[in-house]
Amino acid sequence: MSINQIQDEIIEEFAAFEDWLDKYSLIIEYGNGLEPMAESDKTERNLIDGCQSKVWFTAQMQDGKIIYHGDSDAILVKGIVALLIRVLSNQTPADIASADLYFLDDIQLREHLSPTRSNGLVAMLKQMKLFALTYSKL
Repeated sequence: MSINQIQDEIIEEFAAFEDWLDKYSLIIEYGNGLEPMAESDKTERNLIDGCQSKVWFTAQMQDGKIIYHGDSDAILVKGIVALLIRVLSNQTPADIASADLYFLDDIQLREHLSPTRSNGLVAMLKQMKLFALTYSKL
């Protein structure tokens, strides 16, 4: 499935809810379904700078596609991690690096995050794209 197809699917899922409390619950639900990250990967090296809570990301290349793993110690942020992984994992480095993540604006996520959480979102995206750029040069 392409990045845009996954984004459209998420937009559709969010459209089912009008109230942002329900949308927050959906995000938390995504986080609860996130594949557990190995404790050995929760290191300072994998920690994302700029996040209010602790957020870890790793990436590995598999069959020409990047597979991301991530986690957070905050339940809402863990859901955001799960959303980003859902959209960008199992895609090529070139597709990730050039992706326009329009779903974030369409579901109005940025507008409903505190400024520090919004900065953390930007930091997570920056790291994921940096992984993609690094793998595209290998």
